[in-house]
Amino acid sequence: MTMCAPVATDAYKTYLDELTRAGLLIPSGVKGVYGRSGTFEHVINQFEVFVTRMGAHLDPEVMRFPPVFNREHYARINHIHNFPDLMGSVHSFLGGDLEHTELVRKFEGGEDWSRDLDASEVMLIPAACYPLYPTATGTLPPQGRIVDLKSFVFRHEPSDDPARMQIFRQREYVRLGSADEALSHRDAWLERGAEMLRSAGLDVEPVVANDPFFGRGGRMMKATQREQTLKFELVVPICSEEKPTAITSCNYHLDYFGQAFDIRTADGQSAHSACIGFGLERIALALFKTHGLRVDAWPASVRQVLELG
Repeated sequence: MTMCAPVATDAYKTYLDELTRAGLLIPSGVKGVYGRSGTFEHVINQFEVFVTRMGAHLDPEVMRFPPVFNREHYARINHIHNFPDLMGSVHSFLGGDLEHTELVRKFEGGEDWSRDLDASEVMLIPAACYPLYPTATGTLPPQGRIVDLKSFVFRHEPSDDPARMQIFRQREYVRLGSADEALSHRDAWLERGAEMLRSAGLDVEPVVANDPFFGRGGRMMKATQREQTLKFELVVPICSEEKPTAITSCNYHLDYFGQAFDIRTADGQSAHSACIGFGLERIALALFKTHGLRVDAWPASVRQVLELG
């Protein structure tokens, strides 16, 4: 989503100022990196209770991964080809005493000491489901798998838009199985997710979407993804009616992760996968924008759905 029009930019900054004055977001001095107040967290927690309730019929496995994953696993996917501008790599100091002395000298002298760091064994995860796939290598059970995931994820895109954070949380339900099972999961959650968000007073619309593939080659990737209708987003106006914000996405990955990590169905075929991803901070921001910054003044129907008391 490009944000270049002055009016739109002003709208983003205005809403960010409102959120910080209300104490809901706590600035860190870095665009897109914020602390969250207890009230903000309570809204997210209650929405998650709602998500859990609405997914209970699936009897999913529950997994929680940290926001980093194995660099060797990262090397098995094409993220660096498609999204180099969004990635985050964890570097650390791996030298000895002499190198440490030089590091401190540069640090105290105001020089660029970051070049004295080396890549660690981990990368920051760009989506909550990425750490799952390496753990699923092998043959799936006959019924496939459904997994409930949540994690902080990182995408380097600093912005004045409060909904475009660099570090944020995704809650996902991932399906691993046959092509039909994965696609059915995606389509069912597209409908169910829209119903959930509308019941919370958010007038979302489903739209065919694409990921922000990088560079000239990315234009063809975007077109292909749209033509195959692999990705849908549930969008709602937060700061702009003309450019509504995606707060949830529903994705069909084909057998990409099945091939990358040798995940097979019970009949030996490469497994397909699909997911719904709820953007928890974005959903909270949409709720505050739609219903106001005081939760106790939200409509009774919304408070009831989210069990806000």
